[in-house]
Amino acid sequence: MSKLVTIYGGSGFVGRYIARRMAKAGWRVRVAVRRPNEAIFVKPYGVVGQVEPVLCNIRDDASVAQAMMGADAVVNCVGILARSGKNTFDAVQDEGATRIARAAQAQGITQMVHVSAIGTDAESDSDYARTKALGEAGVLKYMPEAVILRPSIVFGPEDQFFNRFASMSRLGPILPVVGADTKFQPVYVDDVAKAAEKALVEGVAPGIYELGGPEVRDFRALMATMLEVIRRRRLVLNIPFFAANVMAYGFAAINTLSLGIVPAQITPDQVRNLRKNNVVGADARGFDALEIQPVAMEAILPDYLWRFRPSGQYDAIKESAKNLRT
Repeated sequence: MSKLVTIYGGSGFVGRYIARRMAKAGWRVRVAVRRPNEAIFVKPYGVVGQVEPVLCNIRDDASVAQAMMGADAVVNCVGILARSGKNTFDAVQDEGATRIARAAQAQGITQMVHVSAIGTDAESDSDYARTKALGEAGVLKYMPEAVILRPSIVFGPEDQFFNRFASMSRLGPILPVVGADTKFQPVYVDDVAKAAEKALVEGVAPGIYELGGPEVRDFRALMATMLEVIRRRRLVLNIPFFAANVMAYGFAAINTLSLGIVPAQITPDQVRNLRKNNVVGADARGFDALEIQPVAMEAILPDYLWRFRPSGQYDAIKESAKNLRT
């Protein structure tokens, strides 16, 4: 019988790509999510019955243990950018990750991949970075042979980065950003999935791998690249951190007073994260150690950002016709 992997958060942005790759590799895939009825789209990743969404609450021991019953490996892709109700940073990124590793050890599972993030720091003033670090520590406590993947900002068709700012660019001549000089090393979502697949299928040395794309660029340069792809001219305006903090606390107040109906456009914790560069460390193991060649942004962005061009699909059709002629 083919091997079984349980992927927590397997219907999310990164998780769905890992699920697809593991199905193509011949594994049975159990996608553990809070709302299985909203994850039905993962089932066609494999043959009938190969990929199945199951109910799981990462905050509950029994639920987590049940979702991995009989599995040969587990993958944790669960993470949040802002708290929502009971899904706090501590509950999800620290306690949740630790809970999965503890249950895996108890069930005798020997393989685990944990998707974390560059910039983790147990002493950070950012709840996001702090709980990511604590989650990693919890994973290694119970699953010392685990593979931990720390990607920089992840891009792809479903991302909430380039899609968000491309959408904002349609609202006016100015595109505001916080931390215009902060550096990132964007990584393609399927390259992260490829790293997870390699860890499970081929086996790699345990430990931490920092994943970044071929190029390091600051926030301003990333927006310039995005604007070039969508063929719009906008002034990229840097919002100073002190002003961004004021805005973030204002958004937080509005979100609280509206009982969560009005979402916060940016949070104080996100402002704290934007103060620090998000790039692969000089001595870190990365794609080279995994023998993976990461894909450049320019090769992928036009495939999904074309819809934000002034003429939308018609620009894409014209470009396809031009490519065919040449």
